[in-house]
Amino acid sequence: MATDMAKTEQELKEKFGEDLDDKLLAECVKVCQMHNCTGEDLYYKWEAIRFNRGPAQPFSLKDLQEVKAKINRDMMKNAMTKKLMKSSLSGPQSRQFGMSPARGSRPAVGSAGSPGTPLKPARRQDGFDITRMQDVKAPVAGPSRVTFVGPATDEAAYKKRAYRYMYEKVSERSEVLDDRIDHFGELVKAYYDIEELGDPSAVTEDDVVVVGRIVLDSETSSAAVKLNEASLMLESSRMMGSGARVPLRFDPAVNVRRGPRGVGGQGIFPGAIVALKGKNGGGGSFLAAEILALPPLDRPSEIYVKSETGETEFSMCIAAGPFTPEADLAFGPLQSLIAKLTPDKPEVVLLIGPFIDASHPLIKIGDVDMPPRDMFITQIVDKLRSFLDASPGSTVLLLPSPRDILSEHAVFPQCELLRALCDDPRIRLLSNPARFTLNGVHFAASSVDVLFHLRKEEFFKRAGEIEPLPAASSSDVPDAMANLCRHILQQRSFYPIFPVPLDLAHEVNLDVTHSEMLNLCPQDDNTDDAEGSVDPSRARCAPEVLIMPSRLKHFSKVVDHTVAVNPSFLTKSTYAALKYAGHSGPGPAKDRTKVEIQRLEA
Repeated sequence: MATDMAKTEQELKEKFGEDLDDKLLAECVKVCQMHNCTGEDLYYKWEAIRFNRGPAQPFSLKDLQEVKAKINRDMMKNAMTKKLMKSSLSGPQSRQFGMSPARGSRPAVGSAGSPGTPLKPARRQDGFDITRMQDVKAPVAGPSRVTFVGPATDEAAYKKRAYRYMYEKVSERSEVLDDRIDHFGELVKAYYDIEELGDPSAVTEDDVVVVGRIVLDSETSSAAVKLNEASLMLESSRMMGSGARVPLRFDPAVNVRRGPRGVGGQGIFPGAIVALKGKNGGGGSFLAAEILALPPLDRPSEIYVKSETGETEFSMCIAAGPFTPEADLAFGPLQSLIAKLTPDKPEVVLLIGPFIDASHPLIKIGDVDMPPRDMFITQIVDKLRSFLDASPGSTVLLLPSPRDILSEHAVFPQCELLRALCDDPRIRLLSNPARFTLNGVHFAASSVDVLFHLRKEEFFKRAGEIEPLPAASSSDVPDAMANLCRHILQQRSFYPIFPVPLDLAHEVNLDVTHSEMLNLCPQDDNTDDAEGSVDPSRARCAPEVLIMPSRLKHFSKVVDHTVAVNPSFLTKSTYAALKYAGHSGPGPAKDRTKVEIQRLEA
């Protein structure tokens, strides 16, 4: 061993010359020993990296990290190539011949027990460690006091969520955007008893009611200009105004009709659907005298579902990733959370991604000791299984993020993680965003930081109040965070902004043509639950609990009969603990739901 180390040091000194000091030389020797390579191999790796860099720079510790990342990538590539070659063997020489496939993955043979059928190469998303799955005994979900109802799990429903993106047409995008305006136009006509909507680009002498989308003036949108009163434009649909865009101006005495009491105005942002009353007097702009608040969602209906044990109360933990700090990949915060949950035994644990964050500094440079799939299983799934073994009546829900490196669906809305990653009936995989019910209590959740995006893009227009709606409760006090949540409820969308802010576009790749999957109301996209279909009485009901993790300060508050929760991120040592008192008394679910923001112990 000492001879090999000395030989490696000698090779490194000969190749790198005086660029290596004692500390850097020791680190290079460690890398060579870890990856079983010679000093000459390490030098050639470095030569390949700096080939296109221009003038040569002295070799440094940062350069060594890049070489290490390249070695890791090459090893993973070689391993994948060998795996594909191995799986493509046919006949009795294949080692996988006759092996039972992992549950949730594609079988290795065309038909069960047909020895003459050639094996097919496994798809990339199904390339799971079969030997590992065989060693793990399939757990059985025990009785629970919580009845979970979520999206349908049949093949057709899954294909709808796991759609093929980047195949959209410009015409499809425009049709979806137009349909959204027309949909709200029908809602406004019914809510305010209006016979016909007007065209904001048409010159009129009388006031008309128009419905359109707020857009930023194209002359200023190229620069980093936030929406303001001088850059407002109103876009109509092709049916109501030929898709024209007109400048939008507000009367100095503008009022908001049927808005929440005490708000004192209306927040608007790019992509917001608005209803306005005013006229285009021929000056080339639409002058709004009134802002008509959009029709509110119906109050959540009281639909109760009994659990398997007959009890309806339950406790729930809500935590959002990242689950490990940027300094390491030890997942310390998640371990602390599970240690806290094990004695408490909540009936439901909702974990919101990212789980293996593609933007983590160590993952970006390749400074990892295991593939992301193994990291997910070891650091997350195995620990959750240990918790479920200690709390057999609990259920875990996993909701992904566009930043999850394990997700092959890189757009929003996003389908659930692959079942091959976690073949455990006690752990349910949800799409992003997700709508589900627990004992009849309707939840809506998303991992995209829409609250921060709204806060950054919102322009608040001060206005008077006409026929204001009363607050849902004494605790429903208007504030900035409540107004952001109210945008989501009023716009009936998990992400009502369009387009995505330029400086935040790296956080969410919005797929406009599938934006019906972002609808907050189940009836808007005809989503069926696992038991059949959504109850008609809930067609236009707001969710009882709206979960929106954000980098903004954590909170829990009632917004228009809905409990809005921002648990913040677990790396900030905060999570939410929810307790539902059950169907014991009258009144809405918000009166029996208590949410506290708790901190992890240091």
